[in-house]
Amino acid sequence: MGPMIDDEIMPVFLINGFLEAGKTEFLSFTMEQEYFQTEGKTLLIVCEEGDTEYDQELLKDSRTSVVYVDELGQMSPERLTELELLYNPERVLIEWNGMWNQDDLKLPKDWMIYQQITIVDMSTFELYVKNMKSLLAAMVRGSELIICNRCDGIEDLERYKRMLKSMNTKCEIVFEDENGEIDQLSEEDLPYDLNADVVDIGPDAYGIWYIDCMDKPERYVGKVVEFTAMVLKSPDFPKNYFVPGRMAMTCCAEDMTFLGYICKSKEARHLETRQWVKVRARVELEFWKDYHGEGPVLYAESVEPDQPIKEVVQFG
Repeated sequence: MGPMIDDEIMPVFLINGFLEAGKTEFLSFTMEQEYFQTEGKTLLIVCEEGDTEYDQELLKDSRTSVVYVDELGQMSPERLTELELLYNPERVLIEWNGMWNQDDLKLPKDWMIYQQITIVDMSTFELYVKNMKSLLAAMVRGSELIICNRCDGIEDLERYKRMLKSMNTKCEIVFEDENGEIDQLSEEDLPYDLNADVVDIGPDAYGIWYIDCMDKPERYVGKVVEFTAMVLKSPDFPKNYFVPGRMAMTCCAEDMTFLGYICKSKEARHLETRQWVKVRARVELEFWKDYHGEGPVLYAESVEPDQPIKEVVQFG
């Protein structure tokens, strides 16, 4: 299960999602895998009673003890430490209750979330996006992997993927229908022409471009794009670099974030933070320290003053 775990730390594997999304099935499947049948005991903390029960034989075979918790107040660091002393596990699995805000989860200080996976039932996704966006965002924010199941017959997958990516740009998203993983989402009609000499990204298309470029950078390498954005400068950037970007609302008005890619330009030294510019730039895929790996790096052909855009970025 990934790199060696420090003996002093209790590794926590957190599976979250709304009720009946398929969390129990996913955890049961995980417990059946050989890599899971490792040394030591597992403590499984289930925060909601779903329709699916855990198989007693499987729990016994995988040396897993289950504790059911039916209110958030019982998940205090003190109570969790008691459970650790009582069961003496090597690892803890938590099946999180989707109606509890995950930002309220407080772990003992030597417990660490080692991996977080969100399970989303796409047949009810629209409902949760409309009514419980902040709960959804709290759930998705720290996840490395989002498994979207029950995708049969759902047409808006590209839009939903952008929404999830806007809440957590680093995660991997897997779509599944009843036949298993859906490999390639339909190449939707992007709201700009990727084959144009200069790809004109209008104000309404900025969010779509930002997410798509992160998700499928190979589509953009070598292309010249043009868009209007706000300047961000920092003393940490090397000479001749700035970030043109826009403010986006990932879940609610309080949750604003600045989305932009690093850009090299000889104009950079004349620019001021918060100034609005029209950028025309070539996209390359390169290592950049703030990306902790490779990511889109823009090489400006021109940077000129432009009118501010008042609206925040949309992802739909």
